[in-house]
Amino acid sequence: MIQCKRTCDPAAPEDGRRILVDRQWPQDCPKAPMPFDAWLPDVAPSADLQQAFMVGQLDFSGFTTAYRRELTAQPAHWWALLPYAQTGMLTLVVTADDPAQNPAVVLGQWLEEELDRYQGSSSPVCYRDEFPEY
Repeated sequence: MIQCKRTCDPAAPEDGRRILVDRQWPQDCPKAPMPFDAWLPDVAPSADLQQAFMVGQLDFSGFTTAYRRELTAQPAHWWALLPYAQTGMLTLVVTADDPAQNPAVVLGQWLEEELDRYQGSSSPVCYRDEFPEY
C-alpha cells in the first residue's frame, strides 16, 4: 500500500517505510536523526517542472502529465520503491501546502499503476509507444 504525507504531518507507526521524495531537504527538518527511512531527491519532479507548477504556469493536470513523462524516462529513480509498496505500507513524504495536489500524490498513483502492471515482472515496462514525442 502507498500513502502520501506532508513533512508537517506527524509520523505514525503505521506509516511503514517513510521516504522523502523532495528534490531539496525540508528547511524545518533536522538531518540527524533523519526522520525518514530514505531521501530520494532524484524521484522528485525536475526543478523546472516543480517551479512551473508552484508559480501557476501549469495546473495540476498539466503538472501530472509532465511529471509522468519524467517518471517514464527514468525508471531507475522509482523502481526501488515498488518492493516497499508490495511488502507493506510505503509513505511518500513531501513538502507541500496542498495534501491532494502535490508530486507525492502523482508518484503514489504512478507506483500503484506500476504494481498493477507488473504483477511479478522482473523489469520495467517500455513506454516508448505511449510517449512518441518524448
